[in-house]
Amino acid sequence: MTTDESAPSPVDGASVVRGGPRRRRSPWQESLVLLVLAVVLAIVVKTFFLQAFYIPSSSMEPGLVENDRILVQKVSTWFGGSPERGDVIVFEDPGGWLTGPPDTTNGLQDALSRVGLLPSGGHLVKRVVGVAGDTVTCCDEQGRILVNGAPVDEDGYVAERPSGRSADVDCNGPMIGCEWSAGPVPDGEVFVMGDNRDDSADSTVHLCLPDEVDCARDPFVDLDLVVGTVFAVAWPLGNARFLGRPDSFDAVPDAG
Repeated sequence: MTTDESAPSPVDGASVVRGGPRRRRSPWQESLVLLVLAVVLAIVVKTFFLQAFYIPSSSMEPGLVENDRILVQKVSTWFGGSPERGDVIVFEDPGGWLTGPPDTTNGLQDALSRVGLLPSGGHLVKRVVGVAGDTVTCCDEQGRILVNGAPVDEDGYVAERPSGRSADVDCNGPMIGCEWSAGPVPDGEVFVMGDNRDDSADSTVHLCLPDEVDCARDPFVDLDLVVGTVFAVAWPLGNARFLGRPDSFDAVPDAG
């Protein structure tokens, strides 16, 4: 057996450098890499975990006020999960529901919103009142809506009626009044209402009333349009808090 005496020995105490010294990235290259990683991370978080939105109107007062920044979690929709009664959800416009002013964001703001670095607009925020199979009726003698025949105490989140156009409406119903019924809610859809019932273009506005002929409006929201469930108010700091599901619907029986 022979050895190559020219080869370095481990006991020489010197390391072998192969390929020459590693070149260090310049500061702008490192900044670019960090920026790309931040954008990729933001897109992943927005797509699968959570997304920021802002409240564009007064339809969810008093709990959520105009220009509040809210956080929406998407984890509850994994593996076929769906919103439950009482959840506040964000969803895409089913078609003709948005009635507020047009989005005035510029190109940069729109791009940042798309990757999750700025709150998004162009969506609706409402509370789930009925899920698949439910029938929602307005109202009982105390002015409460009923879900599957059970009255729902919504005093904890529904806005009081202001004096004015709807002061004569003595119920927790919407702008259309206190005599209506909706459902059964089809599979894969939900029935939603705003907390400010006097100023909310929600499912009730899109109901086909008994005296209407050839009505083609659809009051339900397809679950495919649901972005997620609101779980926190992030801004302004004075209003920041976590949001949970109220116990108002705990006594509602299952449909059927």
